[in-house]
Amino acid sequence: MNIYKEDELHFSFPKSLIWQELDEKGATLPEGLKLVDLVIERENDILLVEIKDPSCSTIPAEHRPVLDKYLLSGNLLKHELTPKARDSYTFLHLMELADKPLKYIILLGLDAYELELNPALLLTFKDKLVGCVLCETKTPWKRLYIADYIILSLETWNKTFADWPVTRIAPAAANEGAPA
Repeated sequence: MNIYKEDELHFSFPKSLIWQELDEKGATLPEGLKLVDLVIERENDILLVEIKDPSCSTIPAEHRPVLDKYLLSGNLLKHELTPKARDSYTFLHLMELADKPLKYIILLGLDAYELELNPALLLTFKDKLVGCVLCETKTPWKRLYIADYIILSLETWNKTFADWPVTRIAPAAANEGAPA
């Protein structure tokens, strides 16, 4: 198994899975591009995976965003998620790696919001995201570069990708066994 860590979220990928961390910290990337966290290549498609974890324990409960305002904010949709889709596509295209349909997956760490989670909110979030990605200017893009959009929680990720489980590891547990 290969392990990918995004703060408290740990992914277990089989060794046979082709994936890469696109926004790898410390890597030399083109100036100004916003890239998704992971790119996973499957036989028939490429998954662009962006991880947003407002439930991370390093965020004090009183500073956690109000879920509906966070998900539907123009800042998250227009200034973070939309540029990441476009720029990741551009990067993969220029590197001649975008040779299959692209699916944009937003993984939301929402476990701290279980009581507030509303399926209609996630559907609205997806609809707004699709609208933002398709039309960033006065005229919609002529080329539809994302084939599908999938919004997942940790629970639905683990159901959808049972062979690629994600778990939340508390910071203290993540550091156990590490040299002091």
